[in-house]
Amino acid sequence: MLKDFFSKGKRKKYASIPSEQTKLDVPEGLMQKCSGCNKIYYRKEMRKSLNVCPNCGYHHPMTAWERINSLFDQDSLQEWDKGITSGNPLGFPDYEQKIAKDREKTELNEGVVTGRGSIEGFQTAFAVMDSHFRMGSMGSAMGEKIARAIENAKEQSIPFIIFTASGGARMQEGVLSLMQMAKTSIAIKRFSDKGGLMISVMTHPTTGGVSASFASIGDYNFAEPGALIGFAGRRIIEQTIREKLPEDFQTAEFLMKHGQLDKVIHRKDMKEILSKLLAMHQKGGDLK
Repeated sequence: MLKDFFSKGKRKKYASIPSEQTKLDVPEGLMQKCSGCNKIYYRKEMRKSLNVCPNCGYHHPMTAWERINSLFDQDSLQEWDKGITSGNPLGFPDYEQKIAKDREKTELNEGVVTGRGSIEGFQTAFAVMDSHFRMGSMGSAMGEKIARAIENAKEQSIPFIIFTASGGARMQEGVLSLMQMAKTSIAIKRFSDKGGLMISVMTHPTTGGVSASFASIGDYNFAEPGALIGFAGRRIIEQTIREKLPEDFQTAEFLMKHGQLDKVIHRKDMKEILSKLLAMHQKGGDLK
């Protein structure tokens, strides 16, 4: 027994103490570490809070279907143009393999889901981008799906809501990607000329050609807290103008302060605000 006593003491004396880094390690699949405050949560707990950190309020990315399911009446959803997929028009090396990998990872054919549904009973067309697919980069397939969704909204006389999340143009498609800026913007202009209502919600990040085209020309332009929104990167701008930019430059709050957004909306309030706007602008499913 005396031997056991000293053995136990020895084990305790030399027991390893977990390092701070070990404490921050996250078991794959079960836990999630907040990118804002480094706190660790069960993934189920984070999903219940709409992927918003309960501690610091950091808005983590959502998949397209997570966002759709959090906003739309479940029996109302109708997906459009699911079969439209990216080709490889420029013969870019390994592009097909990368697209195939993202399809398998996300279970999406492209980085945007479009369709029609209702929010609290009010019908609307929608396009929801997913940053998990090629970082939401805009290629010809994405531009085509968004343009068609806007055209469908015009023909059906319903509003159009888009949630953007993108790293910009898809370089593997070159100028064909940049052409989508004009195509989607023209579709929105035609929609607007017919009295259509467009609501744009910019999420983290909304950058490059997406921010310079359809993301910023809605009748209402909203954003989630802390979202990075801008065309060129901070480093490029600072090198060009030879000035130090503010710390909050290109955040949703900075844009709101300078009149480029109508409102910064917490994710938990999004459904209520969108439904109120749709109620204001709709009567019996038709645009006023």
